[in-house]
Amino acid sequence: MAVGDEIVGRIGPGLVILLGVRNGDDETAAAYLANKIVNLRIFQDENEKFDRSALAVGAELLAISQFTLYADTTRGRRPGFSDAAPPPVSIPLYEKFVEFLRESNLTVQTGVFGAHMIVEIINDGPVTILLDSEEKRKT
Repeated sequence: MAVGDEIVGRIGPGLVILLGVRNGDDETAAAYLANKIVNLRIFQDENEKFDRSALAVGAELLAISQFTLYADTTRGRRPGFSDAAPPPVSIPLYEKFVEFLRESNLTVQTGVFGAHMIVEIINDGPVTILLDSEEKRKT
């Protein structure tokens, strides 16, 4: 991942995490998502079944802040971002989320909050999973 001509993050096999922070999110949501990400069994075992977690395989993690995940496209032709938390709220939560990921002792790289980043991904397998801290609020 690059900002301008500078490489700011690079990982080997693992997960690229696009994190959107929404109004109303808190540290509990950040902890929930970090825990879910490192423990979710989404890596294949020797029988090609999803049975291994990021922790089990020593996956590397690239966490990128992505407010555009909360784009509202229901009206007009220009997306609105009123559901995305503003930087004074989202920056500390993004940083706390990264801190929670690092507590797993996995390699964690980050982007640069708010920067125009060039992200190159080699997607080894068509697996994209959406996790939402709203799931935690429902339990």
